Amino acid sequence: MERANTLHQDGESKGGVLAHLERLEAQENRCHKQSKEPQKEQAVENALGTEIHKLRRLRDKLRAELKQRRARVKASTANAESNQTMEISEQEVLERKQENVKAILQAYRFTGLSGKQTSRGVCVCISTAFEGNLLDSYFVDLVIQKPLRIHHHSVPVFIPLEEIAAKYLQTNIQHFLFSLCEYLNAYSGRKYQADQLQSDFAAFLTGPLQRNALCNLLSFTYKVDPKGQSFPFCARLLYKDLTVTLPTDVTITYQGTEALSTSWEEQRASHETLFCMKPLHQVFASFARKGEKLDMSLIP
Repeated sequence: MERANTLHQDGESKGGVLAHLERLEAQENRCHKQSKEPQKEQAVENALGTEIHKLRRLRDKLRAELKQRRARVKASTANAESNQTMEISEQEVLERKQENVKAILQAYRFTGLSGKQTSRGVCVCISTAFEGNLLDSYFVDLVIQKPLRIHHHSVPVFIPLEEIAAKYLQTNIQHFLFSLCEYLNAYSGRKYQADQLQSDFAAFLTGPLQRNALCNLLSFTYKVDPKGQSFPFCARLLYKDLTVTLPTDVTITYQGTEALSTSWEEQRASHETLFCMKPLHQVFASFARKGEKLDMSLIP
């Protein structure tokens, strides 16, 4: 009976130990699992962090490349638009200049300026005149491009065409044409006066008329009465301003005498005044009408 109780107690004791062991093992397994889960989570978290970092770097790289590409496209588009605008602007400027020249020629066709359109631009004709007499004509062939240039012309070499073009051709074509007209008309006017003196009043001259190509320096010896015994006068006419037809400096001297009367001196002085104020042939026309007596009505 006692042995049976002992066995019974031992069985319970053993059963209790095994159960407790099982409980401990189960607890250990749970603890082990719980200890592994944070490590696994940390590993996953680390892996995800690394992947996120890589993706962020890739994103930033793509953003930078996209930004650069957009900048290149924008710059290329801006340059293309700028070039196109520049081409349009230059073309518009040339067209306006051509229209401007045509308008000038149309507006001033009665003043000696005329022209016609050419394949290169426009050919301008400048017809000169003096006292209502039509004289020589000259042409200037202009190429309407950037910059404007003179293709061909018939302007005399002693007219400062290059200087006038350098001042006005690119900035004010109207001023260029008017300035050139001034020079050409003044030259033709001076030449006309000298030609008239030689052809119509040669009897008043006691020697040859000397003149340069520009006709801005004339010298001659003359008498106020071709048939009389009057003393000859020596005249020197200088035109410093090449755009005028009246001399700026006049010098009248006697020839072959040392002392003359007061009346002759007065006549010499009045001659200087006349040559400064009236065209050359008009002065000699006065001599022809009045003989030795000077037509003082010509002096205002």
